[in-house]
Amino acid sequence: MKYIVILGDGMADEPIASIGNRTPLEAAHTPALDALAKQSRIGMTRTVPEGMKPGSDTANLSVIGYDPRKYYTGRSPLEALSIGVDMKDTDIAIRCNIVTVSDDDLPYEEKTIIDHSSDEISTQDAAVLLDAVKKELQNEEFSFYVGTSYRHLLIWDKGYVAELTPPHDVLGQTVGQYLPEEPKLREMMKKSYEILKDHPLNVERRAKGLNPANSLWFWGAGTKPMLSSFEKKNHLKGAMISAVDLLKGIAVGAGMHNIEVEGANGTLDTNYEGKAKAAVDALTKEGYDFVYVHVEAPDEMGHQGSLERKLKSIEYLDSRVIAPVKAGLDASGEDYRMLVMPDHPTPICVRTHTSDPVPYLLYDSRVPLDKNWHYNEREAKAGQFVEDGYRLVDILFGE
Repeated sequence: MKYIVILGDGMADEPIASIGNRTPLEAAHTPALDALAKQSRIGMTRTVPEGMKPGSDTANLSVIGYDPRKYYTGRSPLEALSIGVDMKDTDIAIRCNIVTVSDDDLPYEEKTIIDHSSDEISTQDAAVLLDAVKKELQNEEFSFYVGTSYRHLLIWDKGYVAELTPPHDVLGQTVGQYLPEEPKLREMMKKSYEILKDHPLNVERRAKGLNPANSLWFWGAGTKPMLSSFEKKNHLKGAMISAVDLLKGIAVGAGMHNIEVEGANGTLDTNYEGKAKAAVDALTKEGYDFVYVHVEAPDEMGHQGSLERKLKSIEYLDSRVIAPVKAGLDASGEDYRMLVMPDHPTPICVRTHTSDPVPYLLYDSRVPLDKNWHYNEREAKAGQFVEDGYRLVDILFGE
């Protein structure tokens, strides 16, 4: 038996008036999912435990089968694993976004955060800007590391876990009340603006009509993670396919193999077909028992507040990942079970994550069901509710 999870990050949403009070999952054209749903179990699950903040870190830990209450030590430490930073027990890892704040003459505290991703800046351009910051701000206490796109890392030697706000939670708002209380972190963010605002690369970006990547933003602090082995836990050889350092870091921590796909970049224009082919090959040719395919695009479109692009991201997931994966596994003759779901909602109306339960679809190639339903939030509420999301993988593996 082979197992695959196809995860559309932030895919769940709320009913939207402009599309007939349907969610994007209901409104998107998804023939592959529609066909699968009629042969699958669907239901709802809670991936973010009560009292924990909704994020891709806690939610994806749940989906892979790790109880966040037990294993979660912060988002950035997981990303540090992906980047290859060997954290000391006394280190604190902090996510370091390169963001866009309003380019005006107001004091930094009175500026507005415009874009948490600086128009999804390329890793190459972000590395140039982070290098400029490092020359001014890096020292024995603070070290910067390049990640992917706008997502980077700060290691604070002998620091502490500070309460920090994600930038995507304050889009369009004045930043003052959301800045770190810790003076050193706050001052570095303010200095980063002075370093980056007139950097030649940002002058060039403005000329091209792109948002300037003109400030660092710190969040997601945590300590060195201690995940148990996925293979020892489940007796399955697992692999991760993702463009996002967080997911790659979870895989490293769990002892799973990261499969790199050329052109996979975490945006709407990622290499969907490459991810699908890599997943099928891993399961049918390379000896893996379990593959986790993570697609970031629906979440990014939710943060952007773009209904049109979120619909497109779901349709791409359907036609360019789910359909070819099913066709490839069917053609191989392997028995398999497929779980399709989001990690958390990223509703268009709020442009950030929420803790609401999410819909899942579970397909078994051996025992296709005969149901008259579709995969979406509304219809999934009629199915089985799994209170603890981290137990859903046991259902995938165990029944």
